[in-house]
Amino acid sequence: MATKKMITVFGATGSQGCSVVKALLKDCSFSVRAVTRDVTKPAAQKMKEDGVEVVAADLNDEESVKAALKGTYGVFVVTNFWEHMDKNKEVEQGKRIADLCKELGLQHVVYSGLENVHKLTGGKLEVLHFDGKGEVEEYFRQIKVPMTSVRLAFYFENFLTDSRPQKFQDSETYQLVVPMGDIPMDGISVADLGPIVCSVLKNPSEYIGKDIGLSADKLTIKQYAEIMSEVIGKTIVDSKITPEAYGKLNFPGAQELASMFLFYHMKPDRNVELTRKLNPDLKTFKQFMQLHKEAFNYL
Repeated sequence: MATKKMITVFGATGSQGCSVVKALLKDCSFSVRAVTRDVTKPAAQKMKEDGVEVVAADLNDEESVKAALKGTYGVFVVTNFWEHMDKNKEVEQGKRIADLCKELGLQHVVYSGLENVHKLTGGKLEVLHFDGKGEVEEYFRQIKVPMTSVRLAFYFENFLTDSRPQKFQDSETYQLVVPMGDIPMDGISVADLGPIVCSVLKNPSEYIGKDIGLSADKLTIKQYAEIMSEVIGKTIVDSKITPEAYGKLNFPGAQELASMFLFYHMKPDRNVELTRKLNPDLKTFKQFMQLHKEAFNYL
């Protein structure tokens, strides 16, 4: 039997990387090498038990990244702005990987990218965790590395954590505090990314050189709230907060996220039809809510 081509997955124990590792294992078309900083993590140990090669590497350490990439056909790359909230550091990490992919002759990079909003808006709007990834996308292309960028929409999972419904004063009503007004917002479950990346890697001639905007649903916050209300049996409404008011909320990154929502107001290119083609089992928001209904038992 011919040896399978190897795919290296960075951030393998994070939500994106973990989804990609699972999908590649299930599909069986490729061998999988999972990269994490800590190979003793339970998630990394579980991958090892499932037959994945697990290696340690740090995106700030060139030699460890180079060792992780050696002998691989393709790679899934994700960087995490929120870990340090430093755009320049994220760009540096992305370019380091791009240079090594070029040097080692990798044949397909799937990069978890986003738009360079600062450039797109002529400097009128800055969204640091988008802009850095946008710069890295441009750099991959500039140095002619065969790359596909997958651009995720708002994670449905955020409604389980940072954007979960907030109780409105002393009433039995809950609010979604997301500053979108009546503009539809694209959303997707990050758990559905893996099969998409797998499809892209299996069809290089179709997707190399493309930027693919991913989405499972385009809904207003009112519609998200109505679906949540229906599934969990609580009254949930849109708070109708403005981006300006959201940016003044008292938590780290509030202004950065307010800028992101302002970019979402511009309706970036996210393609539900193509996303579904790449992953036929893509979950709508209602299906996602039905799967995660119990996460709202605290309400």
